[in-house]
Amino acid sequence: MAFRLTGGTKDYIVVGSDSGRIVILEYQPSKNVFEKIHQETFGKSGCRRIVPGQYLAVDPKGRAVMISAIEKQKLVYILNRDAAARLTISSPLEAHKANTLVYHVVGVDVGFENPMFACLEMDYEEADNDPTGEAAANTQQTLTFYELDLGLNHVVRKYSEPLEEHGNFLITVPGGSDGPSGVLICSENYITYKNFGDQPDIRCPIPRRRNDLDDPERGMIFVCSATHKTKSMFFFLAQTEQGDIFKITLETDEDMVTEIRLKYFDTVPVAAAMCVLKTGFLFVASEFGNHYLYQIAHLGDDDEEPEFSSAMPLEEGDTFFFQPRPLKNLVLVDELDSLSPILCCQIADLANEDTPQLYVACGRGPRSSLRVLRHGLEVSEMAVSELPGNPNAVWTVRRHVEDEFDAYIIVSFVNATLVLSIGETVEEVTDSGFLGTTPTLSCSLLGDDALVQVYPDGIRHIRADKRVNEWKTPGKKTIVKCAVNQRQVVIALTGGELVYFEMDPSGQLNEYTERKEMSADVVCMSLANVPPGEQRSRFLAVGLVDNTVRIISLDPSDCLQPLSMQALPAQPESLCIVEMGGTEKQDELGERGSIGFLYLNIGLQNGVLLRTVLDPVTGDLSDTRTRYLGSRPVKLFRVRMQGQEAVLAMSSRSWLSYSYQSRFHLTPLSYETLEFASGFASEQCPEGIVAISTNTLRILALEKLGAVFNQVAFPLQYTPRKFVIHPESNNLIIIETDHNAYTEATKAQRKQQMAEEMVEAAGEDERELAAEMAAAFLNENLPESIFGAPKAGNGQWASVIRVMNPIQGNTLDLVQLEQNEAAFSVAVCRFSNTGDEWYVLVGVAKDLILNPRSVAGGFVYTYKLVNSGEKLEFLHKTPVEEVPAAIAPFQGRVLIGVGKLLRVYDLGKKKLLRKCENKHIANYICGIQTIGHRVIVSDVQESFIWVRYKRNENQLIIFADDTYPRWVTTATLLDYDTVAGADKFGNICVAEVIMNYHVGETVLSLQKTTLIPGGSESLVYTTLSGGIGILVPFTSHEDHDFFQHVEMHLRSEHPPLCGRDHLSFRSYYFPVKNVIDGDLCEQFNSMEPNKQKNVAEELDRTPPEVSKKLEDIRTRYAF
Repeated sequence: MAFRLTGGTKDYIVVGSDSGRIVILEYQPSKNVFEKIHQETFGKSGCRRIVPGQYLAVDPKGRAVMISAIEKQKLVYILNRDAAARLTISSPLEAHKANTLVYHVVGVDVGFENPMFACLEMDYEEADNDPTGEAAANTQQTLTFYELDLGLNHVVRKYSEPLEEHGNFLITVPGGSDGPSGVLICSENYITYKNFGDQPDIRCPIPRRRNDLDDPERGMIFVCSATHKTKSMFFFLAQTEQGDIFKITLETDEDMVTEIRLKYFDTVPVAAAMCVLKTGFLFVASEFGNHYLYQIAHLGDDDEEPEFSSAMPLEEGDTFFFQPRPLKNLVLVDELDSLSPILCCQIADLANEDTPQLYVACGRGPRSSLRVLRHGLEVSEMAVSELPGNPNAVWTVRRHVEDEFDAYIIVSFVNATLVLSIGETVEEVTDSGFLGTTPTLSCSLLGDDALVQVYPDGIRHIRADKRVNEWKTPGKKTIVKCAVNQRQVVIALTGGELVYFEMDPSGQLNEYTERKEMSADVVCMSLANVPPGEQRSRFLAVGLVDNTVRIISLDPSDCLQPLSMQALPAQPESLCIVEMGGTEKQDELGERGSIGFLYLNIGLQNGVLLRTVLDPVTGDLSDTRTRYLGSRPVKLFRVRMQGQEAVLAMSSRSWLSYSYQSRFHLTPLSYETLEFASGFASEQCPEGIVAISTNTLRILALEKLGAVFNQVAFPLQYTPRKFVIHPESNNLIIIETDHNAYTEATKAQRKQQMAEEMVEAAGEDERELAAEMAAAFLNENLPESIFGAPKAGNGQWASVIRVMNPIQGNTLDLVQLEQNEAAFSVAVCRFSNTGDEWYVLVGVAKDLILNPRSVAGGFVYTYKLVNSGEKLEFLHKTPVEEVPAAIAPFQGRVLIGVGKLLRVYDLGKKKLLRKCENKHIANYICGIQTIGHRVIVSDVQESFIWVRYKRNENQLIIFADDTYPRWVTTATLLDYDTVAGADKFGNICVAEVIMNYHVGETVLSLQKTTLIPGGSESLVYTTLSGGIGILVPFTSHEDHDFFQHVEMHLRSEHPPLCGRDHLSFRSYYFPVKNVIDGDLCEQFNSMEPNKQKNVAEELDRTPPEVSKKLEDIRTRYAF
């Protein structure tokens, strides 16, 4: 939670976690990091019932913080500042109460009185001691106020009162000079205002949707809220579990609250938390799926929406009704992609793009989607226009150095140059001063307001008043390569002769007296931009035919002298010197500039990019990083991204190398092949790119910097449970199942029934009106992805089977199962007795009730895939006695796990025929893997069981099992003897205890795969919280040893922020074994330079060598 000391100007963050410690963090904007200010230990680590950390509450004036456990313990810390204005924290004051469960804690706003905390509690002592169970039924929840007496330095239980309804959370009401103080209790069906003293309780029912399809007996609760407070007023936004937001205001008479008023505001997806920003935005952190940022366009004060008040007369148990509608007060501004929860993931190259895509089934209920993730940056196409031929280069130039936007786009063809001016539209101009009858090698702004054009026969210097100076090449020589920046021009003539020009103070271009003969032909050159406040860039990089790059000085003292050289594995294609990774600094004159490092990027003809650090003093080259980009020679272009220099590298794919949030990224663009590019700035597109591809000119923008994947989402109807890929057509067969849901047919039937009841309930004179209302109700169709699906009640299931084309995302076939049939497993297979036809088998449970568990049996539906994998043709359904939760093809037949029975089935005419079974699996089969004659069965709580099928005796024989109980969620085979699995507590293991690792999130899919073309295999996992991670194998002892030491040093030098011990966290359930935490090792790059140096010295290396090792292992397996 955030808190601010009284009179302070910045917030601190206080964190409660499973570390048994309270931690206070401060955000450092300059470094973009959180710094730990305080860390106080009060209990054991781990998720325990009586160790605080579950609940946090802050006194609104920032004087104290309460941290509470689910049961018994509460601690209060007093916050203050010392003489140097640093934050101080007291030792903890106890407010424990045994046998008490806590549901929520908030700080009460009492102005500057003694800080007060309100808790929702329940005392279970009597219920514990009463064997009849009567006390348990009568125990009431209480609202308890704890007061911190600042004079006595001690916490008192001030006041407690039993509550009528069961509350689920509290909202603090502004107090002191801002409001009446007290709390709002959100409980089932009601919201109640309470305060101590003479204040009577004010309660108001939570309004319901009119004509709701939900079970009418269901209670309604608020799930989260946000408070907005200004000097003159305050209001609350509270969201119900259907996603409807109500604006809540309190009417006061002097200091007494007289009524609560609720008004329907808008409906957004159900949130875990909401936050109103001072700037008039509402951030919604969704419980599942993407997060949203809305602008509050209206406060909903003057619209037609009815206002409900606690003062309106209602019978007990009755409530108000409102009509949900599309957004009216909020406007969606932005959304933050979130994959949570990922239920199933498959990695395959179904789109034939060389690099595999990740097909991720994620989301919940009507907000589910199938997302296709590709490694790359999303590219928005701003404009595409055809050109009168195939150009070979493009540049943009400004008219004046102070201009914000570019003025011209210059396009060079084989025998001509086209100049386009940038305005509202882009059109050709002829009076720019550029020579149009020749191809152009380069052009740039020179000095403040002159332009320079370099072409094969010379240099054309165009002054602001359109005067033109020409420099012509001597004799028969022509210019082959050139490099220009704001003040310097360097050209290479045929035969490897360099000529250097520099601009003098009067704006003339002067040729340096000597020329430099290179030992071989020049193939590429680059100059850095002139640093702010300097006359020239000191270095020129030149690439030669003899596979070398040379750095040449341009300093007047040793002009055109070679400084350093680097040999290359292949011939260079292009060079680019950029300054990257800088922090913003101000120099003496107050000029803003960034002080970064100089990097020389070298693109080779074999498709490799090298990045080398260029020493700004000596010109030495060191610390080379390599990366393979594609099959074509790499061309490099300098562009601007987020105000910093970045490099666009073009091979068979285009890549962007940029620095974002003080980390280097090299990411491909998710776009077709480009040939040449330049930075582009206009009013509509301040940081764009203009590029050419065959005969088109394209203006592109990159918006989501920092993202690893770009994603395309295709909506689904219910929560996707599993999907399989049909190997021949590459179509996906997805099963979607929701509990507590209606099928489409049942929904239509319920609506019809409600419409008929509306007409019947009306009196004689209101019949026509009621019929109109009923018709309107039947026609109304609010999208469920926003308004939620109706909740049908316990034991109600809805399922569909969908065949989808994963490239276009269109549904080819959709089979709706009947109400209360729930699909749990799916497989696509061939049977040996039917030739090469494909069949889809779906395991379905009938009338499953989860708690207490009961099931009316199950079915295995068999479909034949027809129309080359686009349609499902129903063959038959096979009744089974339990839930078929796992199906796997096996030697031309199928293995099905029916509850705890493992069976082999074959295809028959009227149903599947049982051939063989094994009854000795402990609880419930949740997964089946097969390899050869072996079957590895995952049990829901007894880990793995190895089974062998003996063909001659037709028997399934168990021959091994695991020694540890594991609640397996997913498994995958690594080889004939090894299986990797994950359990529901967030551990990943390789069976026979080769490795153990606690991820900390429930892993729902594991797959052994390669993520990049030509890369090595890795184990990719996805988690319920939407995380995607990989485990990579070490191939050498030396690497393993090195990373083990990096991890060891980082554990001590850079411990986790919230105070958890890294080793004990990774060993939460089983001791961590044979796994090194790569995320921790990669924190090396974000450490302070002196700490990096210390760690690197301990490893006998330099910091660049350590970060190079980290980068190498990452790029060998992934991105």
